[in-house]
Amino acid sequence: MTATATQHRIDTYPTRNNGEVKVMPREDAVVWGSASDGPLDQATLDGFDARGYLSIDRLVSDDEVAEFHRELERLSQDPQVRAGERCVIEASSQEVRSVFDVHRISPVFKRIANDPRVVDRARQLLGSDVYIHQSRVNFKPGFEGKEFMWHSDFETWHAEDGMPAPRAVSISISMTDNHSYNGPLMIMPGSHREYVSCDGATPEDNYLKSLVMQGAGTPSKQILTDFYNRYGIDVLEGQAGGAVMFDSNCMHASNGNVTPFPRSNVFIVFNSVENAIEEPYAAARPRPEFAGSTDFTPAGLR
Repeated sequence: MTATATQHRIDTYPTRNNGEVKVMPREDAVVWGSASDGPLDQATLDGFDARGYLSIDRLVSDDEVAEFHRELERLSQDPQVRAGERCVIEASSQEVRSVFDVHRISPVFKRIANDPRVVDRARQLLGSDVYIHQSRVNFKPGFEGKEFMWHSDFETWHAEDGMPAPRAVSISISMTDNHSYNGPLMIMPGSHREYVSCDGATPEDNYLKSLVMQGAGTPSKQILTDFYNRYGIDVLEGQAGGAVMFDSNCMHASNGNVTPFPRSNVFIVFNSVENAIEEPYAAARPRPEFAGSTDFTPAGLR
């Protein structure tokens, strides 16, 4: 996209714009496909449309979970991986917090990211072929795992990656049991129906901080309190091998983990090929490829 075209495009979801903060209704559909398009039945699609997320009790086998653990251990011990930008290290413990781009650097995670059990659900929800916008494995170690503040992923992907609309879905596949007390995903159900523009400008190379702790793009405490009063909070517990799929505009967060029980997951973001990223809407330049992919090859065809 040329500079002129970028200046004249319509921004339906403005944010980080001269201190102006708004809560506005979502302009786009949540569910784009129908029950005839894939494995999810109509009741599940309706529930996703209303709440912004769905839970899958068992997506992968115990053997696959064990394989994921072995691969996470291999990646976290690889000096080359640890030294690269793709890897986020906990400052206090020097343990790996996240490894990004795993569908590119790991055959194990490439397979699950392109697996029909995952891709077919994403295609059905988004009503088109999908590509992988981002992938990572997250590890929240016992006693050391840090919290992640409330935010909408779409606000960041729109501002910093140039994603035009919230026609994207994330899947979090549990590698460990998710208890209420070891830092599981929390979602405000129904919050995906409202878009929150955030205050302030995007700092230079903001991704270096935001991949560790959300800063720019975090709604005010008053807005979060209002959202809680309207939507409440669902704490998403579940067993290893299960998964949660959630809309890109869901307000979500996770607490720190002060228990002995680690929490880890495989996280894959699918974007519609009809919603491919452009130039950032509120950043000087795009984030690195590992944070916001410009390879729009449909998943499942790799």
